[in-house]
Amino acid sequence: MKSISTKIDQNRIELLKVIGHPVRIEILERLEGEPRYVNDLSALLDVSQANMSQHLGLLRRVGLVNCSMEGQHRCYFLVDPMVPDLLKVIRKQYKNKLAAPGTGLDTRKKLNSK
Repeated sequence: MKSISTKIDQNRIELLKVIGHPVRIEILERLEGEPRYVNDLSALLDVSQANMSQHLGLLRRVGLVNCSMEGQHRCYFLVDPMVPDLLKVIRKQYKNKLAAPGTGLDTRKKLNSK
């Protein structure tokens, strides 16, 4: 039996690991609206410029953001069209949980017949 990680593209697994940090989620949310300079992001999120650069570097490495040089300043922007969709899912508030299995279905029969 193959492991889950071999069934899923390794790049997507790495991408989800990188996104899974509160500061990086906030960075992506801020970049969703417009491109931003490193120092602006640092001020908005109250994170040191050095730390912000590390977070942006990771996001850039997995292909979610890129930057352009404007003088001596780096301006970051989103490049992966999947980011707004991911952020939408992260923000969504669910009112109910999924129904529990076992509502009269014999799942063992179905699993064994495949």
